[in-house]
Parts: sequence; structure tokens; C-alpha cells
Amino acid sequence: MAKKSSGTSADVNKIPSTGLTVVVRPEYPDLDIVFVHGFTGHPERTWSHKKGDAQSNNDEDPVKSPSRIRRIRLFSRSRREDLHTTTYWPRDLIPSSAPNARVLTYGYDTHIRHKLGPLGSKNTVYDIAWDFLVALEAERRAEPLRPVLFIVHSLGGIVVKEMLRRSSICRKGQTHLRGVFESTIGIMFFGTPHGGADPRGVLQRVAEKAIKAAGFSVNEQIVNTLLPSAERLRELRDEFGPMAQEQDWVLHSFQEQVGVALLSGLKVVEDTSSYLNLPDIEITEHIGRNHMNMCRFMGYNDVEYKKVVSALDRITKSVSRQSRKGKRRALEQKEKEMLLKSLSFHEIDVRQRTIKKAHIKTCRWLLQKPKYVEWLDAARIAEHHGFLWIRGNPGTGKSTLMKYAFTNALETMDRLVISFFFNARGGDLEKSTIGTYRSLLLQLLENIPELVCVFDSLNLVKSNITTSYEWSIESLKDLLSQAIQSLGKSAVVCFIDALDECEDGQVRDMIHFFQDLGELSVSAGISFQVCFSSRHYPHITISKGLELILEEEEQHTQDIVNYLESELQIGHSAIAIQVRMELLNKASGVFMWVVLVVQILNDSYERGRMDELQRRLEEIPADLHELYRQILTRDLHRQDELVLCMQWVLLAKQPLRPVELYLALRSGTEPDRLSAWNPKEISTHDIERFIIDSSRGLATCTKSSYNSRVQFIHESVKDFLNDQNGIGKIWPYLETNLQGQGHEQLKRVCLNYMNNYLYSYEPGAYMVSSSEGPQVSASNRFPFLTYAVRYVLYHADMAADSGIDQSNFVNTFLLEDWINLSNSLASASNGRFTQKASFLYILAANNRPALIKNHLAKTSCLEEEDETYAFPLLAAIITGSQQVVQLFLDSLTSSQHGHQAHGPKFHLDERRKAALKVHLSSVLTKRCNTALLSHLAVYDDDAIFSAVLGSPGALLDHKDEDGRTPLHYAAYYDSISVLKVLLTYTMSGYDSIIELLLQTGIVDINMKSEQGVNALHLAIQYGHVAVVELLLNTGKVEVNMKDRQGLTPIALAIACRREAIFNLLIHTDAINLDTIDKGAFLLLSTHKPAYRNKEWNDETFSIIKLLLETGKLDINSRDKNGRTLLSVANRRNHRELAHLLRFYTTFSTQGDSSAYFVPTTSQLS
Repeated sequence: MAKKSSGTSADVNKIPSTGLTVVVRPEYPDLDIVFVHGFTGHPERTWSHKKGDAQSNNDEDPVKSPSRIRRIRLFSRSRREDLHTTTYWPRDLIPSSAPNARVLTYGYDTHIRHKLGPLGSKNTVYDIAWDFLVALEAERRAEPLRPVLFIVHSLGGIVVKEMLRRSSICRKGQTHLRGVFESTIGIMFFGTPHGGADPRGVLQRVAEKAIKAAGFSVNEQIVNTLLPSAERLRELRDEFGPMAQEQDWVLHSFQEQVGVALLSGLKVVEDTSSYLNLPDIEITEHIGRNHMNMCRFMGYNDVEYKKVVSALDRITKSVSRQSRKGKRRALEQKEKEMLLKSLSFHEIDVRQRTIKKAHIKTCRWLLQKPKYVEWLDAARIAEHHGFLWIRGNPGTGKSTLMKYAFTNALETMDRLVISFFFNARGGDLEKSTIGTYRSLLLQLLENIPELVCVFDSLNLVKSNITTSYEWSIESLKDLLSQAIQSLGKSAVVCFIDALDECEDGQVRDMIHFFQDLGELSVSAGISFQVCFSSRHYPHITISKGLELILEEEEQHTQDIVNYLESELQIGHSAIAIQVRMELLNKASGVFMWVVLVVQILNDSYERGRMDELQRRLEEIPADLHELYRQILTRDLHRQDELVLCMQWVLLAKQPLRPVELYLALRSGTEPDRLSAWNPKEISTHDIERFIIDSSRGLATCTKSSYNSRVQFIHESVKDFLNDQNGIGKIWPYLETNLQGQGHEQLKRVCLNYMNNYLYSYEPGAYMVSSSEGPQVSASNRFPFLTYAVRYVLYHADMAADSGIDQSNFVNTFLLEDWINLSNSLASASNGRFTQKASFLYILAANNRPALIKNHLAKTSCLEEEDETYAFPLLAAIITGSQQVVQLFLDSLTSSQHGHQAHGPKFHLDERRKAALKVHLSSVLTKRCNTALLSHLAVYDDDAIFSAVLGSPGALLDHKDEDGRTPLHYAAYYDSISVLKVLLTYTMSGYDSIIELLLQTGIVDINMKSEQGVNALHLAIQYGHVAVVELLLNTGKVEVNMKDRQGLTPIALAIACRREAIFNLLIHTDAINLDTIDKGAFLLLSTHKPAYRNKEWNDETFSIIKLLLETGKLDINSRDKNGRTLLSVANRRNHRELAHLLRFYTTFSTQGDSSAYFVPTTSQLS
């Protein structure tokens, strides 16, 4: 039997099948390790190995159940074993592998059984995860900050991921549950299927394989009940990665190496599903067993268990790193005001203000509607979780009804009322959930100022806080969740309109977020109610909530009747009464159709054509889209202007201002007659009438206090023109390539306007001296110039992407003139280019992949230019041009292989991008001669680094002005992925790039920079444990090389308080301990007194104690000032350390001075 822990252990016989059990309880635990089995596993049997069965891959259970009904064991084996011959590694092996870890195991009841057996638990994964969270928090309540590591098998990983997600959103009223999330340091996965594009399908296939492997059948109804929905699994998949990266968790994904005989040698979980693809924080490794046996080990000498020990060691080393993150800094009031301002955006309430006010006799019925009243009843929130969803067909008046409800709530309720109205015709923030969260959070914090303290949780450094702070979805959701859960007795009512005008995936994620928020609010007794409105599609369900279908409401039909009585000005004759009745029947509850038809009939009546009213109504199609078609085709006057107008409103990169659209239409239809813009010659009212005429009344100008924009009168117009191919049906010559031909036309308009300016006006006129600056001056005198310059390349790229050849455009484009114009209109220095900038660099910086793909040499991306980001490749990374970076990688890979090939998949990482941007701003400002590989070492993406490394002319040995090579940068920035490439790269038969470099004399792994440090020194100085480990594993690094201060690596680790690194170095062959005295003196002399810094106090004590244990620290040595370690400790007020040194000195002088002795805690006390 394996060695037992010094702490207490639970008897395996007493481990229950459900609930949380402490298996090992050391006297002074510093880590919790929690084991979670698969769906039909057991908290003991899943992790147990019957000795003598180590080489067996037999999937059959040698012990038959006495029951005639065979039990299904999905994903985790569950065999009866002789306890006297079994290794239960959580109890028998972990105490030696992690001596101070408390070990727990969690069991839960799913019991997916044979269809003839009794039904088991009906709990879903969602329920199991919540029960697990509550139980774990209760067990850890005495020490909630103790780090925790999860070890999971199969679908137990899904349970843990869901549990951590739930813990992460627990705030006010349930903050104790969030401690599990905040204390987690990592997860070790054994054969967990994380899923791909269809995560639920993956889990079901895994279930089928496991069932077949065991020879069982399964009740599909029970499995479907247990598994989360596809929607929830996709949300978990999309949320977990960013969450894990933000928390800096360490993940290790073990994959099954052996297939199952009953599956014809196939694996239960394929390699493509059993990893998360998070190279920054995840390592994948195979276990040489099948799915059921991959988490069962014979003992310490089991070759597969040694892999687990190595992974466990790597993860537990992060405990000290996690504990040193420090407390969050409380932001200053000015900083909070800057962040508050950064939440705002100009179009934040444009849509709500542009919706016409409800007719005086309409919408009132909603306030008495039973479901609406029930929704507002605080006593019934637990029943519906505060959700009301108003659905209706396009054009039924949902937005008008929502504005009425919102306005009424503002005027009559004693609660805080907030809102957001999506606008698909508006800018990016108007039609995205990031705009929603910014708006709602801003309204909350402005109205309840004490909530601004939530900003403290961002833990931002001062330099990152600006009024233009770049918000992420996750940070906004987290802040909004904190704010809602901190409401206390304050009540909030929220209206969110037109969810169908936002991207489907974003809306589903938002609804899931609000559901969680609603559940937490109910449990905490917080009054938070939300009213949504949308079309019937996309169909999104909520588990709890009320629903109101607009077209099914009789009062909605009465609203149309009231509107007709008031707005249809055709008199009250018998014909008029008949027309009203027919119009009402034909409307089918679509208010937008009614509004348009009323305008048409009123126009006929005004012209005295009373006899034509009925015939005119009969000619009007009942379908709203057909009505749009009729409106667009009834007048053939200026058809070219009409088409161009529709194209601009439909395809513009951003909504145009009325004057911009006016000049764009003139530039496209009458370029020769376009004259200099003079606002005194044509009024704003004239432009608005022009737009109404050009669009046949289907476009309108929004009324905004900041900036009016042109948009369609209703989203259904866009649906008709684009989704229903209305443009192609009306104008057949556009049908085959609506997008391509449209963007091609808009590109030409932009070119016309730019060329008209360049050739008609005095060069540089737009740059006249002005107190407002050149950009404002240009915008005033040439209103469409900014859009034309900024987006001409966008429209050319979109046209190219749709198959419209751009060769002539690329070959004749006036690049120098465009650069002059762009620079004069740029608002920041990083948007400017030199006159020598290449077309490739400009396209890369502006994310124009189609133009690059079809018309430019991609390999030029490695050529350095005198631009802001030096290389086209770096410009693409910094500006987030993911498609362009992928093009470059494909091109480099093809060049290296000599044929067309796809490069490694590139995924943009915002954290890496930010680090690279800061680095570039530093080195390029000083104009350091830094190689591309050194820059890429900062970004730490092995795919990009490998592709460039294999390209001709890659300068691996290049030193910058400070003598730093790519290896130095990789070590300094903790670039693990790049270091792995450098240390394992295979070329020309050599085993590693290090071997190649050393034998060719190109690069020395021990090369020092001008500051006298090598890669190992840098990694130690900045505490990069994994980097140190990689360098040591090469066997080529000089472990005793001194830096400029005369410190060896181990002395530097001591001086910098790098305990984990010290432990690595002390076990390294050839390490010289002669300099540890110097490191110890530096450690005690270069920091604040201990009473001012408890963290320093504890860590210093730990380091000195470790040094004493080596037997190499000379207690009587003196520094250059003649002081001993004891005198320095006394001077620094480190009483506990001084006591240790004094006690040690006493014992060492009483006996053999060479017998080093370190007292125990009890002896010290």
C-alpha cells in the first residue's frame, strides 16, 4: 500500500456516493484539491486502480452486478474492487505529491440507467453545479481564501466549468459564493469533451460511444434531461475561455491515447474535443490508457501517474503567484469620473428619441393588462424573475409601445427607470450588446452615485484610465452584475427594445446573462425587472417570465382603429366608412403598413379623388414588403438617384449625416455639377426634403441633439431590400451581386468626391489655419470628404470580397494623395502614415484582407517600414486585423512549402495585443533597432513566431541597441509559447533550435544584454517560473553565470523572493551555492521594514528558512558594512526572522557547527 499522509484520511469504505467528502486533512493545509467524477462515476471508484491490472485495457468489468438489470456507466468506470488491493490515489498518492493539500471528492447522483430500470435523479447539470457550489463554499467557509484546484474526469469537467461560471456572477447577497471562483488556481481535465461548433452534439456522441463501449443501451429522455441545452453549452464554451484567461488559471488537459475495443479502436473523446485551445494557460498531454482507465494509477512508479505529478507540480507552483496579486487599489474620484464618462457615446439614446410618440388614443391599454400589472408587482417577482417579453410581427408597433411604457414609467413610478433601444440602422454601439451594457451601466451609476465603487473591481493602473477607455463585454457584464446586486432597497425597472436588431449570438448571450442576474436578484431580495421586446424570430426562450403577443391583443387592433379615426382625413361619407373597414381588415395588425397607407389615401383625398379611394386601396398590396416594392416602382423619375440612395442607406460603413448623403448622391449622379459646399445656399430643411424625395419616403433623418443621421423609416425596409432581395427584384441588373455591385458603386462615389476636390480646388485648402483645427475645417467646408477618404478602401475591399475585380483600382489609386488627405483628417498620431508607406502596410493597418489577397504580395509583410508599427504584420496585429494576419500566415507557409498551403490558425488575443502595443510605443519612440522576431516574442503566439522564424532572413541573433535578442524578450515577457518554439523547433535534422544555434554559433543561449543579464536572469528577476523551467530543461544554460551585480541565478532568486524558482534551482545539477549569502543580505536589505509589509515578512521568513535547510548559508557571514544577517533582521524589525536566526545560532554553537539545524514552529514558540 502506498504511503499514507501525515494528516487524517477518510476511510474509503465511508466515502458516500453523493455529497462532498474530505479524504485527506493535513494539519496545516495551504491548498484544496477537489476531485469530481463523470456523470455515472463514483467519488471513490472513478479514481481507484486494482493492483495487478495496470497493463489491462480490457473494458469489461470483471465483477458482475448481482442485479439482472445492468447499470449504465457513462464516461467513468465504476467497478467493485477489493479495497485491500486498490490504490485510491486521492488518498494514497496525493499526500506525497502535494504534502500540504487538503483532498476532497464530490459525488452526485445522475444514475442514467437501462430503460427497464428505475428512473434516477432528474437533476440537470445546471442543478448539480449549483448544489456543488453551495456545498463547496460551506466546507471552505472557515478559510474561503485558500487556493483550490479541481481534478475532473469526463463530463465532470462540464459540471465544474458551469459551477465556476455560476460562482463568478455571485455578487451582493451571495458574495460568499464568489469566493470559490476567486480562489481557483487551475483545473486538471481527464478526457473532458469541451465541444466545438455543436457542443451538445459532441456530448451526445460521447455518450453514445461510452454506452456502446460498455455494451449498454440508454434512456434518451433521461440523457436529454440531464445534458444542458445546446444554447447553454455554447454560452459556457464561449464564456469559459475568456474567464479562465482573465483569472490566469493553469489548465492541464489529459487526453486518452488508447481506443476502446468495442468501438473498433476508436476513442470515446477525440483529441479535437478534449482541449480548450487556450495555449496561453493550457497544456495538453496524452495518458496511455482508454477513457475509463485514464484516471486510475497503480502507484508512484506508474509512468502515467508521473505525468500527473508533473502537471500537479506546475499548477501548485502558481499558488504563490496567485497569492501575490495583492489587494485591489481603490480608484480616486477623478478616475471614476473618467471611467463614467467613457461609458457614454453620442448615439446612446438616439433610437429612443427618434421613435414617434404614440398617438394620444393608443397604447394606454398596456398599463391595465394583467400580465403587465403582474410583471410590476414586486410580490410576484419570484414567479417570473422580473421578466416580461413583448413579441410581435414586423411593423406592429412594438417600439412605439415600448417608448410609451418607458415614458409612462419615468413619469409615474417611484423606481429608477432605465432603457436601451437597439437600432440596426445606427452605429455599431447602437446595435450591439456592448452598447447596451454601457448605456444601462451609465444610467445606473449616474442615478445612484454610490454604485460607482464597482469600478474598483477593475483593478486598473492609472495609466490605463482615460475617457476613451476600451470596454470589453465581460468587464461590463461583471460591473453591471455588481451594480444590480448592490442595489439594496433601491428598485430598478429596465426596458430593452428591438432585440431582433442585434446579432443573434449576442442577444442569446445577453438573455442568458439577464437570466442569471434575475435568479441572483430574486435570491437576494433585490427588485430588478426587465421588459424585452422583439419580433418572433429569433426565437429565444427564458425559463421564467411573462410573454405578451402584440397582434393577438384585441386592444392593439383598437389602437389601429383609433389611429384611423384620427389620422385618416377622408371625411365621414359612406365611402369613407367602407374604406376604413377594408383598411382595418387588410392591415392584419401591422401598424407600419397602416401609417404608409394612410399617407397614400390622404394624398388621394387632398387631390379631390374621392372616387378613387376604394380602387386605390384595392391596388395597395396587403403585404408590407410588397407595399415597399410598389412605393419604389410607382415613379420612374430619377431611378439612378433612387438606387444610389438605397445603396448608401443600406451599405454605408456608418450611417451618413443628411448633408453627407446629399453630397454623396450629387457626387454619384451629377459629379460635374458638384460645387463647393456652402451651407447658406441650401438649408437643412431643403436637404431633408431632398432625401425624402430621393428615397420615395422610405428614409428619414433622425432628430439628435448631437448629430442627425439618415436611416430607413423602419427595419422592415432593410429586410425587404437586403434579406428579401428587393433591390434585385426591382432592378434585375443588381440581382446577381447586390453587395459587390453596391460597394463598387459607393467606392466610385468616394473616388469622385476625392478627385473632384483634388482637381477642382486649391491643394491644401482644407488645411487652412483654423482655431478648430484642420480636421474640423475640412469637415465644415467639405462635409463628405472625411467619409470618402476613410472608407473608400473599405468599399473597394467589400467589392473585391464579392468578386468584383479591383486590379485597376489598386494600380491607379493615388496613394500619395490619399495619405495626405488621411493624415490631415486623422485625429491621432497613430492614424497617420509617412509619404513612403506601402499600400500593403496601409491595407494591413485598415483590415482590408480582400484587396491584399487578390492584388498584393503578402510576403512583403516582413519588410520594415518607417511607420508607427514598423511592419505590416505588426500593424495588422495591433489594429485587430485578424483576417489580414491569417492571410500573411498562409502566404508565409505557402512560401516555405513551395506550394499553396494554409498556415496555422490565428486567434487575436486582446491581452497580448495590449502588451505588444505598449512595447512598440516604447521601443519605436526611441527608434531602437529591434528585429521583428523580438517584437513577436512579446506577442507570444507560437503560430506567428514559427511562421516568421522559418522565413528567409529571420534574424534570430539580432541585438537591439540594449543588446537584447528575441530570447531576451521572450524571457522578459514570460512568453512561454515563443520559448517553446525556440527551444523545441526542428530544423535540418537538429533536435532543437538551441542545438542548431549553438553548433552554428549564431546565438548563445547565455548571451548577455548591455545590462549584463541573460535570459535566465530576466526570467528570475520578473518571476517567470515556467520560463526558468524551460531554460533549465535545455541543459545548455549556464546556471552559475553572474550578472553585473555579481549575482548568480540562485542568489538573484533569493534577493527577488522567488521561492518557486529557488526550489527549481536548488535541485539543478552543478548549481553553486557559494553566493547565497549575498542573495540573503540583498533580500533583507532592499525592502521596506517588515512591520510595513506583511507579505514581505512572510515570504522573507520562508526563503531564509529554506536557505538554512540547505546547510549552505553561513549564519556568521557579514556584508560589506560588517553586519550579520541577524543584525540586519533586527534593524528591519523582522522579529520572527530574528528569533529564528538567534535560535539557530544557539543550536549551531552548542553542537557540531557543521550540523545545520532548523527549529520547528513549536520549538520557536
